[in-house]
Amino acid sequence: MTGLLAIGLLLGVSMLIGVYGVRAARSTPDFLVASREIKPGWNALAIAGEYVSAASVLGLAGLMLKHGIGTLWYAVGFTAGYVAVAALVAGPMRRSGAYTVPDFADYRLGSQTIRKLCAVILLVIMWLYLIPQFKGAGVVLHLVSGTPYWVGVVLAGLVVSVSILAGGMRSATYVQGFHYLVKLVFIAVPALVLLATAGSEVRAEAFHVDLTAWSRPLLDLDNSGQPLLATWSVLIATTLGAAGLPHVIMRFTTTQSARAARRVAVWVIVLLGLFYLFPAVYGLLGRVFTPELATTGDTDTVTVVLPAVALPGTWGAVLTALVAAGAFAAFLSTSSGLLLALAGGLSHDLSRTGATDVRRLRLAVAAGALVAVLLSLPAAAVDINVLVGWAFAVAASTFCPLLVLGIWWRGLTVAGAAAGLAAGVCASTGAALASVAVDAPHGWLTVLLAQPAAWTVPLAFTVMYGVSRLGTPPEWAERAVLRLHTPDAADRPLR
Repeated sequence: MTGLLAIGLLLGVSMLIGVYGVRAARSTPDFLVASREIKPGWNALAIAGEYVSAASVLGLAGLMLKHGIGTLWYAVGFTAGYVAVAALVAGPMRRSGAYTVPDFADYRLGSQTIRKLCAVILLVIMWLYLIPQFKGAGVVLHLVSGTPYWVGVVLAGLVVSVSILAGGMRSATYVQGFHYLVKLVFIAVPALVLLATAGSEVRAEAFHVDLTAWSRPLLDLDNSGQPLLATWSVLIATTLGAAGLPHVIMRFTTTQSARAARRVAVWVIVLLGLFYLFPAVYGLLGRVFTPELATTGDTDTVTVVLPAVALPGTWGAVLTALVAAGAFAAFLSTSSGLLLALAGGLSHDLSRTGATDVRRLRLAVAAGALVAVLLSLPAAAVDINVLVGWAFAVAASTFCPLLVLGIWWRGLTVAGAAAGLAAGVCASTGAALASVAVDAPHGWLTVLLAQPAAWTVPLAFTVMYGVSRLGTPPEWAERAVLRLHTPDAADRPLR
């Protein structure tokens, strides 16, 4: 009951904050990029809030319980991705004046075909990312209240939709910034309390059941026997995927200048580095107090289950309530950014001219949330980090090459971009589907299907570059690229 009350309070406050921004969302720039008036501090909090998702709060601890300490490479990649964002993408993307990644593709290449292709890829990434968020909401609400799984899924979809329908990007910014602070406090405080009170019970012999999982610094997924390959592929997906995630890139278009965009990226690295100290605590303590979760397949629940097991009684219930509310904040804040980017793809990027109105954007929010809820209902048995990993792999294999080459190389052509995007999305999604449908033998093939970024990212870059070299870029390409790197252009957006 305590956990349910905490979640209810969080939902109520989130909806109130979301409705606060309704008066400002009167045009497409208001709805999608908050008229580019978001202050760097709020933007950094909001980006950290939407980026720390179910994969971070539940999935990372669960994977550590299941696979060992090598899972921390996920956290390294999640955080290091913003180094790539700050160095390669944030400033130039802001100078382009684009609202979305398909918008940037249209500006850089002048092709409606590329715009539509990017919009389709955007939808694939966003739905892959939204499903585990709604799944996490269903799991957590079931654990703390006993309600059916579907109730949490539908409730999360409803709350997120209402907050975005109200005020668009401005509402999402306030909600996500608030949620980051909630997540940090509600995840960190129970972790520190558990370490202080239950740490004396942790002995080295508690890890003897599977000592090899805790003595190797690399990630060996499903005992593939290829830990170096698995770790390398995960790092490529998480690091380069961050530079291609549409909802992340969209955030940097809300800043007032390119310099502010880079400053935001640096602060996000600090905020993420602070947060990722704590999911590891739940994974490590979970191996001591709840090892049975690794055999039942419920490893995603360790963060919520652990406090009551390690500290029975009233205090355990209170800590469980805090963790549950923090986890729900993760689902809501990430879902807000994903749903906003999804709505932009459905109504803005897929439209014939790229123009739309707020009414159509709000209809797209409702439609996108409905599809995500329907897809999430049968996903209760799928590991959260599996779906999020696929989303990162697709982003790293498609939008990352497009943005990096489009920003830093004037030779990119429409044909090259189309070929690279098609190769990247087909290879990454095909590998992900094959990893589920095909019972591959343990070894390098298992890794390359489950975590395909090690080969799909080089493939996409090579195809995009090679096909572009066969053609001739438009004569205005050099001016377009020059604008992306001209400091004076930072405050003169195209739109």
